[in-house]
Amino acid sequence: MTAVADGAPALGTPTTRPHRAAEALPRYAPALAAFVFVVVILLSADTPALDIARYTGYALLAVVLPGTLVYRALRARPHTLVEDLAVGAAVGLVLELAAWAVLTGLGLEHWLWLWPVAVVLPFVAVPRLRRHWRVTGYTPVPTGWAWSVAAIIAGFTIYLAESFLYRNPVLPLGEEQAQYIDLPFQLSIAGAATHQMPPEVPQVAGEPLHYHWFGFAHMAAANLVSGVDLPTVFFRLAVPTLCLLAVLLVAVVGWRISGRPYAGAVAAALMLTIGEFGYENGIRQLFGTQATFIVWGSPSMTYSWVLLLPLIAVLADRIGPARGVTVPPLGRGAWVLAVLLLAASTGAKASSVPVVAAGLGLTALVTLVVRRRLAWPVIVAGMLALAAQGFATAILFAFESHGVTVDPFSGLRPFVGAAADRGPGASVLLWGAVLLAFLLNLQLRLAGIVALLRHRRFRLEPVQVFLLGGAVIGPAIYLLVGHPGSSNQYFTRAGFAFGVIASGWGYAELIERARLHRRGRVLLATGAAGFALLLCLIQLNNRATVHSAPVWDPLRPLLWWAAALAGLALLVALVWPVLAGRWPGLRGRGAVVLLTGILVAGAPGLVMDAAAAHRYSNGGAYAVVPMPQSRVAAARWVYEHSEADDVVATNAYCRAVVDGRCDARSFWVSAYTQRSVLVEGWAFTPKLVGQPDGPYVPFWDQTRLRANDEAFAAPTEAGLADLRDRYGVRWLVVDRSVGQEAEVLAHLADRRFDNGRLAVYQLR
Repeated sequence: MTAVADGAPALGTPTTRPHRAAEALPRYAPALAAFVFVVVILLSADTPALDIARYTGYALLAVVLPGTLVYRALRARPHTLVEDLAVGAAVGLVLELAAWAVLTGLGLEHWLWLWPVAVVLPFVAVPRLRRHWRVTGYTPVPTGWAWSVAAIIAGFTIYLAESFLYRNPVLPLGEEQAQYIDLPFQLSIAGAATHQMPPEVPQVAGEPLHYHWFGFAHMAAANLVSGVDLPTVFFRLAVPTLCLLAVLLVAVVGWRISGRPYAGAVAAALMLTIGEFGYENGIRQLFGTQATFIVWGSPSMTYSWVLLLPLIAVLADRIGPARGVTVPPLGRGAWVLAVLLLAASTGAKASSVPVVAAGLGLTALVTLVVRRRLAWPVIVAGMLALAAQGFATAILFAFESHGVTVDPFSGLRPFVGAAADRGPGASVLLWGAVLLAFLLNLQLRLAGIVALLRHRRFRLEPVQVFLLGGAVIGPAIYLLVGHPGSSNQYFTRAGFAFGVIASGWGYAELIERARLHRRGRVLLATGAAGFALLLCLIQLNNRATVHSAPVWDPLRPLLWWAAALAGLALLVALVWPVLAGRWPGLRGRGAVVLLTGILVAGAPGLVMDAAAAHRYSNGGAYAVVPMPQSRVAAARWVYEHSEADDVVATNAYCRAVVDGRCDARSFWVSAYTQRSVLVEGWAFTPKLVGQPDGPYVPFWDQTRLRANDEAFAAPTEAGLADLRDRYGVRWLVVDRSVGQEAEVLAHLADRRFDNGRLAVYQLR
């Protein structure tokens, strides 16, 4: 991100060399400050400096550079340098995915570091493409905008450090270490992607992985190209980098679509600074998982945002700009960009493309009804989105539902409970209160949409209908479908990408109508920051305690907060005429003050989430698995001494055994060996997700399971040979805290590693 003072010449405008040198430092100071801040945080989290340098080189040379060159070649005219670099980085991720697929599919994954050359060489050799190395005519970036975005990046990185980086060492430091249950599973997919295309289920060798795994392929590519160890990429570098890019993309996409720089900055703050309203309620999630937690608990969500945000910009360009927006159009190359981003979004997160397709469908319908004409660009875009969804459903997911079912209001029903002791009136009131809590909790940051609707008198232009459609359809799908693991919440997260842009747009227009001068804007920003700080202090000192009954008890703190703040707003409204009489500068600015207060009401979310993380060793995730150092040491030994296509067998495939039943959510062997396992925790396999027995569902291939168990409890030469020849097993990992291996195993296989608790045997 770059910044120049308002009215300064555009980047690339001829100037004298001394003047250019004098302006260089302030122009790039926000970007440099943000980068240095992130690096300092990573260093404080025990990230090796050499790994940071190698990963930075990878990001710049193998993602940003080729992606920016291609983006410049496809878009018609430049807008800002930061847009070229941010959207170019997203395009680079798409190109990286294609290169990874080709080279890994051919078994040439170790040559992946050369793929950027295939893009860079044409831009060196072809005269028509050389002009994209140096672009002139950029729109200057307001200094305040650049520093605002830098501050958002810094603030969110602090949150990541407190909730994730400082709580999860790259490798366990002791025997009492625990991890959020999804992290080793996700790491295992990234490990599989370092040598498999498409990756298989790491926990069941040979089982196809019908899942949204593209984000983990990106992590595998980062490991292969940069040479940084995969756990370091996963636990330290990838998430902060994707979050930084997401902030930049919200800011530049919001600017491009609305034509207002600060609409993008506000949208970025709403996306990754303002948390969920009424968050601290004694538990860490209400209607799904905390949105801020999701960026590290489910990095595939963050990866999907990085692709979804530029896709929204590209589709908005094809739909057509709103009146008065003077941002240069992308041109016909936008269609190529749309295809690329849609293709990558199919396997980034299953929630992205359905929201896009439905938003386009709603836009086409509204345009037809209101304007009585067919919006052909919208229809073409919708057909592309439907084709992408068809590919995802049939090819990537093989028609697996992953436990998602049509189950209206399943996410709200637990807070309502049974209606046996309630009359119809009480049930209606309770359902209304729960629905209100849902809207306040997840959607309050989108209140700027109301200002947009009011200013436009509900006569939205097609691009605004598209944004509103995505914002509404995301939570609507959440309310329509159900999932035993609350994965339907990701549709709401996809809708956020649309909603925060529309909300920031509405807020920016309200600011314009209020005609605030610089002093007034400074006072408003200072007041908003002070109000947010006050809310944080109040919540930190008055954390709610949730009791066991009634079922809607977790919602009461949220509703009390809403009532208290509504009372405060009413009081201010009553005295506002008196205040405006005393200070004329307040006249006509009440709506701005009110909306500002509403938008920052969720500001304690990040603070409370980070504070809660201090109470847990793993960042405070809802479920954990033990991850002792001894286990990981054995798994890492296997990784360092085995071949990529070797299969591992283990006796530690249960997270725990409860009443004789296996909780099949143990993933540490596949995660840290980066190898396929004959049988490990199978609960997350696509064919079993959402089963009634949850993690206790039995393994479907009892013959394989029996052969696995006999290799440790009653091994024979013939049985081990069958494992080797039939399943490709080369290594046995024994966890003696689960079960002691038979003494005869030492005579039938070679013991290569032993730390007392864990032993590793190599089959002959």
